[in-house]
Amino acid sequence: MSTATEDIDTERLWGGTVTALLAALVGGALAFPERVYYGFIWHYFWGPVEADAKSAVCAAYDGGSVSYLYDSGACAAAAEPVAYPGYTLVSEVGYALTMLLALIGVVFLLKRLDIGRDRTLFYALFPYMLLGGALRVVEDAFDGLSAAEAAISFPWNTLIISPVIYFTMFGITLVALVGSVGLADREFMPDYQYAVAGVGSALLAISVGYLGFLAATTEYVEFYPQITAVVLGGATLVTWLAWIGIGRYAPEINAGTRRMGIVVLWAHSVDGVANVVGIDWAKELGLPQDLVPKHPVNAALIEVGELFPETIQHFLGTAWPFLVVKVAAATFVIWVFDEQIFDESPRYAILLLVAIVAVGLGPGTRDMLRATFGV
Repeated sequence: MSTATEDIDTERLWGGTVTALLAALVGGALAFPERVYYGFIWHYFWGPVEADAKSAVCAAYDGGSVSYLYDSGACAAAAEPVAYPGYTLVSEVGYALTMLLALIGVVFLLKRLDIGRDRTLFYALFPYMLLGGALRVVEDAFDGLSAAEAAISFPWNTLIISPVIYFTMFGITLVALVGSVGLADREFMPDYQYAVAGVGSALLAISVGYLGFLAATTEYVEFYPQITAVVLGGATLVTWLAWIGIGRYAPEINAGTRRMGIVVLWAHSVDGVANVVGIDWAKELGLPQDLVPKHPVNAALIEVGELFPETIQHFLGTAWPFLVVKVAAATFVIWVFDEQIFDESPRYAILLLVAIVAVGLGPGTRDMLRATFGV
């Protein structure tokens, strides 16, 4: 069997899998709305987005209607299903599987476009990894405001609320990529990568610039530049130390990713340092209060930090185990992506690294900018 035929068969298998999963979810939701839609899809996936979009403590479903509750006691007393803003272990597994299926689909697209075998695509997509976090903070800026006061309100704000924002960013990036390839094919530019990077950089500048505009013209957005300086400085220091350690004691770890390994380490260091700064040191850096973790993993690792003696907590806080885990996980990823993976499946390796960086840099950028703009 030829390689082209194998590729077509694999694409059909992927398409059949996606179609079957969608049919099962949609069919189950229509046939058994109480159990499948409200008991599973709404409870773990859409309900948390609704609650977040409404700035509610939780959303509760009861007898065919959804109520938005703004008191933790009322949420605790409400009958299940009750959805809280943020993630659960169930939703995180679901989103991970969805991301994997989407990446496989993009690999097929890149093969059709005959691009993505070189590492320049990874760097061209870097601005989009920052853009997702910046857009998320734009929505955060309007939390607690009425629909008349907020520039983006329900239901449009759901497009830039986690996890829907990952699908929004996927769509934006895909349009920019396909459009840039089309321009390059028509010889409007020498390489598509420049257009991809340019569009992402422009959108990032507009998003951060808009937050700066809100800080200068409104009372509900402030500006604490020291937060960004500390997070980026701390993340860069952590990355440099880790990179020096890898190069000196285990250079084989980075034989495959090479300079992309620095980006992977830096992205997850930003996420780790932003958590440490926001959760433990925000007040010391001038914010009215410390931030609260929204991910189950973050909260669990903070509980681990609370088990250490008070003297350690006094100097390091309680969120530092999250930073350690992030750096260790990033190092493990760099080690896994060896030369053989890039030789055999370069497109899949590059896209998977893009997703891994985005998973760290998206939340990290959001936490950093939330604290920077006091929202």
